[in-house]
Amino acid sequence: MASWVVSECGLRPLPRIYPRPRTGISSAETSQLKFRALPLCKSGKAPSLWVSGGSRGREWGLRVSAPLMVGSVDEEFREGEAINGVSEMGLGKGYGDGGFDPGAPPPFRLAEIRAAIPKHCWVKDPWRSMSYVVRDVAVVFGLAAAAAYFNHWAVWPLYWFAQGTMFWALFVLGHDCGHGSFSSNRKLNSVVGHLLHSSILVPYHGWRISHRTHHQNHGHVENDESWHPLSEKIYRSLDTATRTLRFTLPFPMLAYPLYLWGRSPGKTGSHFDPNSDLFIPNERKDVITSTVCWSAMAALLVCLSFVMGPVQMLKLYGIPYWIFVMWLDLVTYLHHHGHEEKLPWYRGKEWSYLRGGLTTLDRDYGVINNIHHDIGTHVIHHLFPQIPHYHLVEAVSIPSTISLPAIILNHPPYLI
Repeated sequence: MASWVVSECGLRPLPRIYPRPRTGISSAETSQLKFRALPLCKSGKAPSLWVSGGSRGREWGLRVSAPLMVGSVDEEFREGEAINGVSEMGLGKGYGDGGFDPGAPPPFRLAEIRAAIPKHCWVKDPWRSMSYVVRDVAVVFGLAAAAAYFNHWAVWPLYWFAQGTMFWALFVLGHDCGHGSFSSNRKLNSVVGHLLHSSILVPYHGWRISHRTHHQNHGHVENDESWHPLSEKIYRSLDTATRTLRFTLPFPMLAYPLYLWGRSPGKTGSHFDPNSDLFIPNERKDVITSTVCWSAMAALLVCLSFVMGPVQMLKLYGIPYWIFVMWLDLVTYLHHHGHEEKLPWYRGKEWSYLRGGLTTLDRDYGVINNIHHDIGTHVIHHLFPQIPHYHLVEAVSIPSTISLPAIILNHPPYLI
């Protein structure tokens, strides 16, 4: 295996997998956190470790980040045994004095995180979901009507940004249909998903299936579907045009349509081709259906260009579409890459669904959070994509009932 990888940030050494994980945590990382231990509860159980700051000013109960280096996934938390200097009976003396092991697995399982989420957060309300669709579609048509009415140079740039953002909001709702978090009715999810995604030139089933692969393999060097590192061998095999388009700004911000047609470098297939290795045989009919819907939308846009004129269609639809693409690429990158400290990528037995999911990041987009349906609350979504978007913030805001101490490995953006 090559020892170098390429991300959108450039050529970087691939983090090594050590038989025994490294220990220690940098002062730069710990300086951004404020720790406090809660007092013992009446039952005598040990306190949980809490952290304040980092995301929208809230305090978080269970807060876990991606390990800097990974140990064996076979290591299990056993009763009375310390992990990362923290035992089930409380904070160990090694915590914060060099005994903290950033490579050890989290001292809890996925089922324990699930149990800490209130039951009502799992409830899917199709009427509430549809209300967001009606709201967003109404805004889209309202913005287009207003821009066409004023038709002034000062209005168009504002319209392009606003409408591109709303296209992105439509994508997120279709994304929820793909996950099944929109409703429990598969036919409703499919119909709404096709209408929303086809309207913004996304093949619903083709993308839904590849996105499922991404969720099931996130953080895996070879198996992840999007924004994964490239080995040095694959990178050097790319032609100059592909390297430029993939790794030189602003071109990566416009990569999504190319990804739909040809996937990422090093992978083959297309989201439009039912015979692509992205899909299994019983999914081909779904892929054909989505490709037909995409083609119908493309044909409609061509017809409207003849009716309204190509320049008007470019202003009303074309430029907002590319703003949407930039939103999608930017948000996807922000959720799956760090800043100064890059997120780890795993391979082989070192990877697990929990570890992969915990390498995603939450992001705060301010006033945009509500517009794009809290997609910034991303870590819990990666772990449990069945939770409707309107319950995501609540699912991570309620203090955890897990008695095992939480482990903090990095700065607040890594927290869930």
